Amino acid sequence: MVEFFVIFKDVILPIFILMAIGYFLYIRFTLDLATLAKLNIYFLVPGFIFVKLYEATFGLELFIYVLLYFLLLIVLLYLLSLATAYVMKITGGKKTTFANSVMFFNSGNYGVPVNDLVFRGDPFAMSIQVIVLTLQNIFLFSYGIFSLRAAKEGKWKAALGYFKMPVLYAMLAGVLLNAWDVAIPEPIWVSANYIADAMIALALMTLGAQVAKMKFKKGLYTVYASIVLRLIGGPVVALVIIWLFQMEDIMAQALFIASAMPTSVNSAVIAEEYKSHPDLAAQTVLFSTIASMLTVTIVIFFAKIIF
Repeated sequence: MVEFFVIFKDVILPIFILMAIGYFLYIRFTLDLATLAKLNIYFLVPGFIFVKLYEATFGLELFIYVLLYFLLLIVLLYLLSLATAYVMKITGGKKTTFANSVMFFNSGNYGVPVNDLVFRGDPFAMSIQVIVLTLQNIFLFSYGIFSLRAAKEGKWKAALGYFKMPVLYAMLAGVLLNAWDVAIPEPIWVSANYIADAMIALALMTLGAQVAKMKFKKGLYTVYASIVLRLIGGPVVALVIIWLFQMEDIMAQALFIASAMPTSVNSAVIAEEYKSHPDLAAQTVLFSTIASMLTVTIVIFFAKIIF
Protein backbone atom coordinates (compact mmCIF):
# COMPACT_ATOMS: atom_id res chain seq x y z
CA MET A 1 0.00 0.00 0.00
CA VAL A 2 2.87 2.38 0.79
CA GLU A 3 4.44 1.69 -2.60
CA PHE A 4 1.12 2.44 -4.30
CA PHE A 5 0.96 5.91 -2.72
CA VAL A 6 4.63 6.60 -3.49
CA ILE A 7 4.06 5.82 -7.18
CA PHE A 8 0.95 7.97 -7.18
CA LYS A 9 2.70 10.93 -5.53
CA ASP A 10 5.93 10.81 -7.51
CA VAL A 11 4.68 9.71 -10.93
CA ILE A 12 0.93 9.97 -11.43
CA LEU A 13 0.24 13.25 -9.66
CA PRO A 14 2.80 15.35 -11.61
CA ILE A 15 1.37 13.95 -14.86
CA PHE A 16 -2.17 14.97 -13.95
CA ILE A 17 -1.08 18.40 -12.72
CA LEU A 18 0.36 19.17 -16.18
CA MET A 19 -2.74 17.77 -17.87
CA ALA A 20 -4.94 19.91 -15.62
CA ILE A 21 -2.97 23.00 -16.61
CA GLY A 22 -3.56 22.23 -20.29
CA TYR A 23 -7.24 21.59 -19.58
CA PHE A 24 -7.80 24.96 -17.91
CA LEU A 25 -5.68 26.86 -20.44
CA TYR A 26 -7.86 25.46 -23.22
CA ILE A 27 -11.04 26.43 -21.34
CA ARG A 28 -9.70 29.93 -20.69
CA PHE A 29 -8.05 30.74 -24.04
CA THR A 30 -9.40 28.12 -26.53
CA LEU A 31 -5.92 26.96 -27.54
CA ASP A 32 -5.23 25.86 -31.11
CA LEU A 33 -4.64 22.11 -30.81
CA ALA A 34 -3.26 21.81 -34.35
CA THR A 35 -0.52 24.31 -33.48
CA LEU A 36 0.31 22.50 -30.26
CA ALA A 37 0.57 19.20 -32.15
CA LYS A 38 2.93 20.75 -34.73
CA LEU A 39 5.14 22.19 -31.98
CA ASN A 40 5.44 18.70 -30.50
CA ILE A 41 6.13 16.85 -33.74
CA TYR A 42 8.33 19.33 -35.60
CA PHE A 43 10.18 21.01 -32.72
CA LEU A 44 10.16 19.33 -29.31
CA VAL A 45 10.26 15.62 -30.12
CA PRO A 46 13.20 15.93 -32.58
CA GLY A 47 15.16 17.83 -29.93
CA PHE A 48 14.27 15.26 -27.28
CA ILE A 49 15.35 12.27 -29.40
CA PHE A 50 18.58 13.98 -30.49
CA VAL A 51 19.62 14.72 -26.90
CA LYS A 52 18.76 11.24 -25.60
CA LEU A 53 20.63 9.47 -28.40
CA TYR A 54 23.65 11.75 -28.16
CA GLU A 55 23.87 11.21 -24.38
CA ALA A 56 23.35 7.41 -24.55
CA THR A 57 26.20 5.32 -23.13
CA PHE A 58 24.85 1.76 -23.42
CA GLY A 59 26.84 -0.94 -25.23
CA LEU A 60 26.00 -2.42 -28.61
CA GLU A 61 25.30 -5.91 -27.20
CA LEU A 62 22.71 -4.60 -24.73
CA PHE A 63 21.11 -2.46 -27.43
CA ILE A 64 20.75 -5.39 -29.85
CA TYR A 65 19.29 -7.61 -27.11
CA VAL A 66 16.68 -5.04 -26.12
CA LEU A 67 15.99 -4.23 -29.80
CA LEU A 68 15.12 -7.87 -30.56
CA TYR A 69 12.87 -8.01 -27.51
CA PHE A 70 11.20 -4.72 -28.47
CA LEU A 71 10.55 -5.73 -32.08
CA LEU A 72 8.98 -9.02 -31.04
CA LEU A 73 6.83 -7.26 -28.43
CA ILE A 74 5.58 -4.68 -30.93
CA VAL A 75 4.81 -7.28 -33.62
CA LEU A 76 2.84 -9.47 -31.20
CA LEU A 77 0.91 -6.50 -29.81
CA TYR A 78 0.14 -5.36 -33.36
CA LEU A 79 -1.22 -8.80 -34.30
CA LEU A 80 -3.22 -8.91 -31.08
CA SER A 81 -4.72 -5.47 -31.78
CA LEU A 82 -5.59 -6.45 -35.37
CA ALA A 83 -7.34 -9.61 -34.16
CA THR A 84 -9.29 -7.60 -31.59
CA ALA A 85 -10.21 -4.97 -34.20
CA TYR A 86 -11.46 -7.71 -36.51
CA VAL A 87 -13.67 -9.21 -33.79
CA MET A 88 -14.99 -5.77 -32.77
CA LYS A 89 -15.44 -4.68 -36.42
CA ILE A 90 -13.13 -1.67 -36.03
CA THR A 91 -12.08 -0.51 -39.49
CA GLY A 92 -10.30 2.26 -41.43
CA GLY A 93 -8.46 5.04 -39.65
CA LYS A 94 -10.07 4.07 -36.37
CA LYS A 95 -8.39 0.66 -36.52
CA THR A 96 -5.01 2.33 -37.08
CA THR A 97 -5.48 4.67 -34.11
CA PHE A 98 -6.61 1.70 -32.01
CA ALA A 99 -3.53 -0.37 -32.95
CA ASN A 100 -1.21 2.57 -32.24
CA SER A 101 -2.73 3.00 -28.78
CA VAL A 102 -1.86 -0.61 -27.97
CA MET A 103 1.66 -0.66 -29.45
CA PHE A 104 2.95 2.71 -28.25
CA PHE A 105 3.39 3.13 -24.50
CA ASN A 106 4.58 5.99 -22.33
CA SER A 107 8.27 5.16 -21.83
CA GLY A 108 9.35 8.75 -21.17
CA ASN A 109 7.55 10.93 -18.67
CA TYR A 110 5.97 7.85 -17.04
CA GLY A 111 8.41 5.00 -17.67
CA VAL A 112 11.61 6.85 -16.72
CA PRO A 113 10.46 8.02 -13.24
CA VAL A 114 8.92 4.59 -12.52
CA ASN A 115 12.23 2.93 -13.42
CA ASP A 116 14.15 5.40 -11.27
CA LEU A 117 11.80 4.82 -8.34
CA VAL A 118 11.80 1.01 -8.53
CA PHE A 119 15.54 0.53 -9.13
CA ARG A 120 16.76 3.47 -7.01
CA GLY A 121 18.70 5.06 -9.85
CA ASP A 122 20.50 1.86 -10.90
CA PRO A 123 22.47 2.84 -14.06
CA PHE A 124 22.00 -0.56 -15.75
CA ALA A 125 18.22 -0.50 -15.25
CA MET A 126 18.04 3.10 -16.48
CA SER A 127 20.13 2.20 -19.57
CA ILE A 128 17.50 -0.41 -20.48
CA GLN A 129 14.72 2.15 -20.00
CA VAL A 130 16.53 4.70 -22.19
CA ILE A 131 16.88 2.13 -24.98
CA VAL A 132 13.16 1.29 -24.76
CA LEU A 133 12.33 5.01 -24.71
CA THR A 134 14.49 5.66 -27.78
CA LEU A 135 13.03 2.75 -29.75
CA GLN A 136 9.49 3.78 -28.82
CA ASN A 137 10.00 7.34 -30.04
CA ILE A 138 11.72 6.24 -33.24
CA PHE A 139 8.95 3.74 -34.01
CA LEU A 140 6.12 6.09 -33.02
CA PHE A 141 7.37 8.94 -35.21
CA SER A 142 8.15 6.66 -38.15
CA TYR A 143 5.63 3.83 -38.46
CA GLY A 144 3.07 5.59 -36.25
CA ILE A 145 2.91 8.62 -38.51
CA PHE A 146 3.24 6.53 -41.68
CA SER A 147 0.25 4.36 -40.70
CA LEU A 148 -1.97 7.38 -40.03
CA ARG A 149 -0.99 9.12 -43.27
CA ALA A 150 -1.27 5.93 -45.33
CA ALA A 151 -4.89 5.47 -44.23
CA LYS A 152 -5.79 8.76 -45.95
CA GLU A 153 -3.03 9.53 -48.48
CA GLY A 154 -1.87 6.09 -49.64
CA LYS A 155 1.31 4.23 -48.71
CA TRP A 156 3.67 5.78 -51.28
CA LYS A 157 2.75 9.35 -50.46
CA ALA A 158 2.93 8.59 -46.74
CA ALA A 159 6.38 7.02 -47.14
CA LEU A 160 7.68 10.04 -49.05
CA GLY A 161 6.14 12.34 -46.46
CA TYR A 162 8.10 10.65 -43.68
CA PHE A 163 11.38 11.84 -45.20
CA LYS A 164 10.19 15.38 -44.57
CA MET A 165 9.90 14.68 -40.85
CA PRO A 166 12.68 16.25 -38.72
CA VAL A 167 12.52 13.30 -36.30
CA LEU A 168 14.35 11.07 -38.80
CA TYR A 169 17.27 13.48 -39.14
CA ALA A 170 17.40 14.17 -35.40
CA MET A 171 17.69 10.42 -34.82
CA LEU A 172 20.49 10.02 -37.38
CA ALA A 173 22.36 13.06 -36.07
CA GLY A 174 22.16 11.86 -32.47
CA VAL A 175 23.40 8.34 -33.31
CA LEU A 176 26.21 9.43 -35.66
CA LEU A 177 27.54 12.27 -33.51
CA ASN A 178 27.52 9.93 -30.51
CA ALA A 179 29.28 7.11 -32.39
CA TRP A 180 31.93 9.45 -33.83
CA ASP A 181 32.33 11.26 -30.48
CA VAL A 182 31.79 14.67 -32.08
CA ALA A 183 31.70 17.54 -29.59
CA ILE A 184 28.69 19.83 -29.88
CA PRO A 185 29.30 23.58 -29.33
CA GLU A 186 28.05 24.65 -25.93
CA PRO A 187 25.40 27.17 -27.14
CA ILE A 188 23.84 24.54 -29.42
CA TRP A 189 23.94 21.85 -26.71
CA VAL A 190 22.34 24.13 -24.12
CA SER A 191 19.58 25.06 -26.59
CA ALA A 192 18.99 21.38 -27.46
CA ASN A 193 18.61 20.51 -23.78
CA TYR A 194 16.11 23.32 -23.26
CA ILE A 195 14.05 21.91 -26.15
CA ALA A 196 14.25 18.34 -24.81
CA ASP A 197 13.28 19.41 -21.30
CA ALA A 198 10.17 21.17 -22.64
CA MET A 199 8.86 18.13 -24.52
CA ILE A 200 7.20 16.28 -21.63
CA ALA A 201 5.46 19.34 -20.24
CA LEU A 202 4.02 20.50 -23.57
CA ALA A 203 2.96 16.98 -24.60
CA LEU A 204 1.00 16.54 -21.37
CA MET A 205 -0.43 20.05 -21.60
CA THR A 206 -1.56 19.23 -25.15
CA LEU A 207 -3.26 16.09 -23.87
CA GLY A 208 -5.06 18.12 -21.20
CA ALA A 209 -6.26 20.55 -23.88
CA GLN A 210 -7.50 17.62 -25.98
CA VAL A 211 -9.43 16.32 -22.98
CA ALA A 212 -11.06 19.74 -22.53
CA LYS A 213 -12.13 19.76 -26.18
CA MET A 214 -13.41 16.20 -26.47
CA LYS A 215 -16.98 15.11 -25.95
CA PHE A 216 -17.16 11.99 -23.84
CA LYS A 217 -19.53 9.32 -25.07
CA LYS A 218 -21.09 6.27 -23.51
CA GLY A 219 -20.21 2.78 -24.64
CA LEU A 220 -16.56 3.46 -25.44
CA TYR A 221 -15.82 -0.20 -26.08
CA THR A 222 -12.87 0.59 -28.33
CA VAL A 223 -11.23 2.57 -25.52
CA TYR A 224 -11.90 -0.20 -23.00
CA ALA A 225 -10.45 -2.83 -25.35
CA SER A 226 -7.35 -0.72 -25.91
CA ILE A 227 -6.80 -0.26 -22.17
CA VAL A 228 -7.08 -4.02 -21.52
CA LEU A 229 -4.63 -4.86 -24.31
CA ARG A 230 -2.16 -2.13 -23.31
CA LEU A 231 -2.16 -2.53 -19.53
CA ILE A 232 -2.77 -6.28 -19.22
CA GLY A 233 -1.95 -7.74 -22.63
CA GLY A 234 1.33 -5.80 -22.84
CA PRO A 235 2.85 -7.25 -19.63
CA VAL A 236 1.56 -10.76 -20.42
CA VAL A 237 3.15 -10.73 -23.89
CA ALA A 238 6.35 -9.24 -22.43
CA LEU A 239 6.49 -11.98 -19.81
CA VAL A 240 6.30 -14.67 -22.50
CA ILE A 241 9.15 -13.03 -24.48
CA ILE A 242 11.27 -12.62 -21.33
CA TRP A 243 10.88 -16.32 -20.54
CA LEU A 244 11.58 -17.17 -24.19
CA PHE A 245 14.82 -15.14 -24.14
CA GLN A 246 15.66 -16.55 -20.67
CA MET A 247 16.23 -13.09 -19.21
CA GLU A 248 16.84 -12.73 -15.50
CA ASP A 249 17.27 -10.28 -12.63
CA ILE A 250 17.30 -6.53 -13.34
CA MET A 251 17.02 -6.83 -17.13
CA ALA A 252 13.91 -9.00 -16.86
CA GLN A 253 12.37 -6.76 -14.20
CA ALA A 254 13.08 -3.53 -16.11
CA LEU A 255 11.63 -4.81 -19.40
CA PHE A 256 8.60 -6.36 -17.71
CA ILE A 257 7.79 -3.14 -15.85
CA ALA A 258 8.44 -1.00 -18.96
CA SER A 259 5.83 -3.03 -20.88
CA ALA A 260 3.11 -2.08 -18.39
CA MET A 261 3.14 1.66 -19.09
CA PRO A 262 -0.07 3.37 -20.30
CA THR A 263 -0.65 4.54 -23.87
CA SER A 264 1.88 7.09 -25.13
CA VAL A 265 0.88 10.74 -24.89
CA ASN A 266 2.46 11.32 -28.30
CA SER A 267 0.08 8.83 -29.92
CA ALA A 268 -2.68 11.34 -29.13
CA VAL A 269 -0.49 14.18 -30.40
CA ILE A 270 0.02 12.61 -33.84
CA ALA A 271 -3.64 11.58 -34.00
CA GLU A 272 -4.52 15.25 -33.50
CA GLU A 273 -2.00 16.36 -36.14
CA TYR A 274 -3.33 13.96 -38.79
CA LYS A 275 -6.98 14.16 -37.72
CA SER A 276 -7.27 10.40 -37.19
CA HIS A 277 -9.89 10.03 -34.44
CA PRO A 278 -8.09 12.34 -31.97
CA ASP A 279 -10.91 12.03 -29.41
CA LEU A 280 -10.46 8.27 -29.32
CA ALA A 281 -6.69 8.64 -28.94
CA ALA A 282 -6.93 11.27 -26.19
CA GLN A 283 -9.53 9.34 -24.19
CA THR A 284 -7.44 6.18 -24.45
CA VAL A 285 -4.37 8.00 -23.11
CA LEU A 286 -6.37 9.58 -20.30
CA PHE A 287 -8.18 6.45 -19.12
CA SER A 288 -5.17 4.17 -19.51
CA THR A 289 -3.09 6.58 -17.42
CA ILE A 290 -5.72 6.57 -14.67
CA ALA A 291 -6.08 2.77 -14.74
CA SER A 292 -2.31 2.32 -14.72
CA MET A 293 -2.16 3.58 -11.13
CA LEU A 294 -3.37 0.12 -10.15
CA THR A 295 -1.97 -2.07 -12.94
CA VAL A 296 1.60 -0.68 -12.88
CA THR A 297 1.76 -1.17 -9.10
CA ILE A 298 0.65 -4.80 -9.54
CA VAL A 299 3.24 -5.42 -12.27
CA ILE A 300 6.01 -3.95 -10.09
CA PHE A 301 4.92 -6.22 -7.25
CA PHE A 302 5.00 -9.37 -9.42
CA ALA A 303 8.26 -8.35 -11.13
CA LYS A 304 10.02 -8.49 -7.78
CA ILE A 305 8.48 -11.89 -6.96
CA ILE A 306 8.96 -13.60 -10.34
CA PHE A 307 12.47 -12.32 -11.05
